[in-house]
Amino acid sequence: MSDRSPSPGLARRTLLQAAVGTPVAAAAVLGAQPAQAAEAAGGPADAESPRFTLAVVPDTQYLFDEGGSDPEPVRATFRHVIDRRREDGIVFLAHLGDVTEHGTTTEMRLADDVFRTIDGRMPYSVLGGNHDVSGDDQRGDTPYLRTFGPRRFARSATYQGSSPDGYNSFHIFHAAGRQWLLLALDWRVSDAGIAWTKGVLDAHRGLPTILTTHDLVYPEDGGGAHLSDHGQRLWDQVIRRHDQIFLAMGGHYWPTGRTTLTNDHGNPVDLHITNYQDRYYGGAGMVRYYAFDLARGVIDVSTFSPWLQARRDPTALEAETRELTGDTDRFTVEVDFDRRFPPAPLPARPAAKVVIPGTVAYWRFDGEGLTGADGSPVAAGAVARDLSGNGNDLTVTRLHDGPADVLTFSADHHRAAPGHGSLRFDGGQNPDRGAVLRTSASAPLARARFENGYTIETFIKLPDPFVGDHAFMGILSWEGRSGDAGKTSGWSQDEPTCSLNLSGERFLQFVVYPVDRDADPTSWSHALPVGRWTHVAVVNDGRRTVTYVDGSRIARNAAEDSKGITTLGKPFAIGGTQFAEKYGQGYYGWLGDTRIVSRALRPDQFLTR
Repeated sequence: MSDRSPSPGLARRTLLQAAVGTPVAAAAVLGAQPAQAAEAAGGPADAESPRFTLAVVPDTQYLFDEGGSDPEPVRATFRHVIDRRREDGIVFLAHLGDVTEHGTTTEMRLADDVFRTIDGRMPYSVLGGNHDVSGDDQRGDTPYLRTFGPRRFARSATYQGSSPDGYNSFHIFHAAGRQWLLLALDWRVSDAGIAWTKGVLDAHRGLPTILTTHDLVYPEDGGGAHLSDHGQRLWDQVIRRHDQIFLAMGGHYWPTGRTTLTNDHGNPVDLHITNYQDRYYGGAGMVRYYAFDLARGVIDVSTFSPWLQARRDPTALEAETRELTGDTDRFTVEVDFDRRFPPAPLPARPAAKVVIPGTVAYWRFDGEGLTGADGSPVAAGAVARDLSGNGNDLTVTRLHDGPADVLTFSADHHRAAPGHGSLRFDGGQNPDRGAVLRTSASAPLARARFENGYTIETFIKLPDPFVGDHAFMGILSWEGRSGDAGKTSGWSQDEPTCSLNLSGERFLQFVVYPVDRDADPTSWSHALPVGRWTHVAVVNDGRRTVTYVDGSRIARNAAEDSKGITTLGKPFAIGGTQFAEKYGQGYYGWLGDTRIVSRALRPDQFLTR
């Protein structure tokens, strides 16, 4: 066997040839060849959903023992995973080794028969444990390799290749709108195997990675764990050096345990023992769900036996074992995926693509709009052109003779924003400071009434930490007093006729005085997050107003009828809200693309699409 590892840049076909071309990997395979089409057809309903599940099956050895075994619990688990794949969002199944008790040809034939249950129906990985093989991954031909070697997985949609010896493999699956790398490493990885593993990681930098092996961490009292000798080797040479590895798991030892270590990049890596062979019925085909939820930034872990859960009249021991809920069997891991693995930015879209029918005004702060070097001040008097062509240009005005850095250019932007730039406002109070961008009083927007409906959209980001008192700072508004429009029933006749603001609790407030009545229907959102971009859309269909945050309808939308916006022929402004026709504090945070359309848009028509 060659000790050379493939180059990090080898493509999938080359890796397969490097593995399959060796005498060991080319040996006869007992398992059926899986089919990509069938695998994909049974996949989760939505590969873009932020939620998906990785199923993990450990140490099934006592159920594949030629001296006396019962593999039905494992078969039941496989059937469950296939049946529940769509409902539970299961994208992959990983076995952690010790498939069999003695690694004999007879036991491997039995395992082969059971694994045919998922061949071609569920992408999966298998790795060798100490009861399947002996020595390190340079051991040569074995019944295990002939059963679970590269040729078994060659047609699987997720399989990307194996090491030349055939005992280490890697898989890439698609879930939550991105790709994930899973390493399936032998129970004793040689120097050649380490080099191959590093090559795979270097060739796929940036992919969130899960490392699976058989011998990784050893349990401690109280549910903790520490690195085993083999685990320490993997940690020192692979895991700690490659920041993309955020989760590693193994079996081999019992009871279950877990620990978190910090890698060389200062980020946490969770390491888990998953093994139930010491439990009733050799673990009864236990499966562990790793339910990823990128929206919440967590992985919810649960452990159960589908075989025992199907029992209609379980015995006391069966009932006790069907689901495990101890601290090391049911828990939650927090992972800030967006920080650690930022999604790739979407390409910028030209203004022509987002100036849709009915667009009254559209402004952006990149190469197509008002633009400048990242961090540089925006000059007073600078003009942000209305890219709709309707003449609603905005002119920069600093409030209260504020410093130059009260308004600066920024390259930061919402991932889905058409324009790849924004403005950074440093407004505040005590003393008041800020900057606004205003139309002229003669601009069409100053007198538009929107009686047939409107959609006002913008992207905002609040600083983290959110320093200072910024209660009821304005984001955008029309100037003028509501009292001058004959509106007397609102909070104050000195407030403008339409404004979007942020309360001290960081609740959005949209208040408007309709054209057909003396009223001020007001909508309130939940508390907005800091440190991340938020898309806001206010939609009016000529009767009611609905506010959306990140495409989701908020609860506290105004119940009153609301037709149009009472405008007074006074400027529209971004970055502040007047009171008694004077600006106090200005907006504090980032503001990106802003569009106003003279009709109600659906969420799938927003700027984020």
